[in-house]
Amino acid sequence: MLPVPRSWGEVTPSWVTAALARRCPGAVVGHVEFGSVESGTNDRARLRLSYAEGAGPGSVFVKAHGRVLHRLALAALGALAAEARLADSGVALPLEHPEPYAAGVDWRRLATVVVMDDVAAHGGRPNDATTALDVAEVRSGLDGLARLHAAYWEGRMPESLGFLRPWRLGRGWAPVSWASIGRGLRRLRDAGQAGLLPQGLDARGVERGFRCSALLAASGPQTVLHGDPHPGNTYALPGRRTGFYDWQLVRTGNWSHDVGYFVVSSLDAADRRRDEKELLHGYLDALRRAGVEDAPDGDEAWTRYRATPVFGLGTWLHTLSAGTFQPLDVCLATLGRFAAAYEDLGTRRLLAAMPSCRGREIR
Repeated sequence: MLPVPRSWGEVTPSWVTAALARRCPGAVVGHVEFGSVESGTNDRARLRLSYAEGAGPGSVFVKAHGRVLHRLALAALGALAAEARLADSGVALPLEHPEPYAAGVDWRRLATVVVMDDVAAHGGRPNDATTALDVAEVRSGLDGLARLHAAYWEGRMPESLGFLRPWRLGRGWAPVSWASIGRGLRRLRDAGQAGLLPQGLDARGVERGFRCSALLAASGPQTVLHGDPHPGNTYALPGRRTGFYDWQLVRTGNWSHDVGYFVVSSLDAADRRRDEKELLHGYLDALRRAGVEDAPDGDEAWTRYRATPVFGLGTWLHTLSAGTFQPLDVCLATLGRFAAAYEDLGTRRLLAAMPSCRGREIR
């Protein structure tokens, strides 16, 4: 794996040359010019490159570990190195995403780095999570997710992806999760946005549903999931095509986790209400075209889809609670979409009737 730099100052021409070696043999980088450098959950930089020998990309995108608090949070979730290990695996994912050049993990420092294609150089435009995607963009994204899910349906996993783990939230996490969601609700009230969530929904209810949805994701057909496909982790390409980046929460689980999270977080409420059933059936058709003969039927898929919004509510209340992972406007916009779906789809009543939410295993 690639050595993980301690600072951007260690991202030198020789370091970038080593990063490109697998895909661009013979290329020797002569000069590195830093473009935009941003900080969030991770630190990110666009590098413009010129070559002393050979040829390679004119620019690359580098994603490195962020603040210590963020690294500790990712480590606690078992997600610190997942994206870097996925990039290093050499697996060709069957959907639109930035192709990696190289990756590295330094376990001692809890530090990671991934060097990947610059999607802007290929006509890509990062999506802004405060702006909903249109239905055509969501349909394209669902087609890509269907190809991903179909490739690994029922756990057909190559050895190189053996590090992937299911998303689990045991009862031991409940007090920590409950406190974090409660803090998120207080911050929502402090921002004057208490009315954004359904009336009567409290931290205990969100936390219980959050754990229930995780158990649902661990039941039924298992496959590889992106894990965090909200619109801020997508990009637009010509022809209304949608790609996915930011794979640090890649995991195994049920298809419905990705599909519900992507559709609900990406569409404004009016578009979702009008088109979500058609989009869900389109996803199921895409699964079948990709070779999944035992794809869920429409009723089963609709039930699982209806159960998903509470995971988004919990996730984004945790995000708001942390205060530094995402800007406030992104949290509010995303929470609003999940809250509307939670009400529209009757998620509270559905989960209350499910065995997992009464302490029994879903089969």
